[in-house]
Amino acid sequence: MNLEQLFDQNKENTIQGRYITLENIEPLLNNKSLKKDVKIIGKSVLGQPIYSYQKGNGKLKIYLWSQMHGNESTTTKALFDFINVLNNGSDLVEKLLETFTFYCIPMLNPDGAKAYTRVNANNIDLNRDSQNLTQPESQVLRNIFEELKPDYCFNLHDQRTIFGVDDTGKPATVSFLAPSYNEEREINDSRLKAINLIAGINDVLQKYIPGQVGRFDDSFNLNCIGDTFQYMGVPTVLFEAGHFPNDYDREITRKCIFISLISSFIILSENDVVSNRNDKYLNIPQNNVVFFDFMYKNVKINYDGIEIITNFVAQYKEELIDNKIIFNAYIVEVGDLKGYFGHFEYDAKEATYFDAFSNYPKENQIANFNFDKKVFFVNGLLKK
Repeated sequence: MNLEQLFDQNKENTIQGRYITLENIEPLLNNKSLKKDVKIIGKSVLGQPIYSYQKGNGKLKIYLWSQMHGNESTTTKALFDFINVLNNGSDLVEKLLETFTFYCIPMLNPDGAKAYTRVNANNIDLNRDSQNLTQPESQVLRNIFEELKPDYCFNLHDQRTIFGVDDTGKPATVSFLAPSYNEEREINDSRLKAINLIAGINDVLQKYIPGQVGRFDDSFNLNCIGDTFQYMGVPTVLFEAGHFPNDYDREITRKCIFISLISSFIILSENDVVSNRNDKYLNIPQNNVVFFDFMYKNVKINYDGIEIITNFVAQYKEELIDNKIIFNAYIVEVGDLKGYFGHFEYDAKEATYFDAFSNYPKENQIANFNFDKKVFFVNGLLKK
C-alpha cells in the first residue's frame, strides 16, 4: 500500500500550520458526513465544548486524544486526515471498521489551543493531572476511558525542535514511548503490547524517515496520563511529532504521524504484532536534547577586550500575534557547544560579530546581527 498516496488523497487541507483552534475544527465536526458520529462530551474551563468522534463496530477499541497541550497541534491535523480515511468507503476502511471501534478526542484542551499554550485556562498541565483530576478536561478524558474500556490508548503530542535522535545529528521527526507502569520500569503484558506495536510502526517509518525516529525517556511519573493508563493495564503508546528539516509548519511531520497511525491499525488488524520485540524497541535510539534552531560557528567576538573564536546558538520562540504564530529567533547561548547541532548552521570562518546593541551575542537578544559588516542575518536567517 502506498501510504504517501493515501495521505495525499485524504489530507484535510482546511487545516494547516501550527495554530489550530476550535474555530478551525468545528466546521469539520459539524460537516454532514461526520456529524452523526460526533458528540459534545464535556466543557473546558472557559466553557468551550470538548468533542468526540466515534466510528467503527469492531471489538478492538482504540482511544485517541490530541491537543492535551494546546500548542501541540500536529497530531490533530493527522487525526483529521485519518478521519477522512475512515469516511472514504475503501476496502481498507471496511476492514478497519469491522475490526476496530475508534474513539477520538481531537482537541482535549480548546482553551490552551486558543491561547497557544501548553496549559489549560487554569494554568494546569493536563498531563500532570491524571491522579488528582482537578480540571474538567482531565475528568472528561478519564470518564471516557472508564466508560470505553479501551484495548489501546494513543496519546498524541508534539515535541520541540531541540530533540534529536541520540547523537546522530538527525532530528527526531517522530518519537514514541511505551510508558512505564512502575518505578522499576518493568515490562508486563500491557506494556509489552505497546512496545511490540511501536517496534512495528518503526519498521514502517524507517522507509520514509530513515534514522529520524526516536524513543522517549521512560522515567515513571504516575501523574502523567500515559503512565496512569499503562498502570491501569491498558497498552498505551505516546506519539511525539517532532521536527523535519525546514518544516516548521510541521506538514511533513503531519504525514509521518498519519503513516504511523495507519500502520499501527494495519499491524493490529492483521494480528501482525510479534510476541516480543523488546530488543527492537530498545534499539530505537534515545530521544535527546541536542539541537538548536540556529548554530553559528567559528565567530570572532570581543569579550572584555579579548578577541576569542567561539560559537553561539539561537532558538525560535513561537509567539501568538494577531492570531498568527510568528517565529522569532533569540540568542540563547554562547560557548563551545560540543555535541550540539543546529537545524541551520553557518560557519563564520572567524569573521567578527557585530550587532546594533553591544556587539556581543547576549542571551534573549533578537537574532539580528552581521559578520564583518558584510554578511547580515535577520531573525536568525541569512539575508540575501
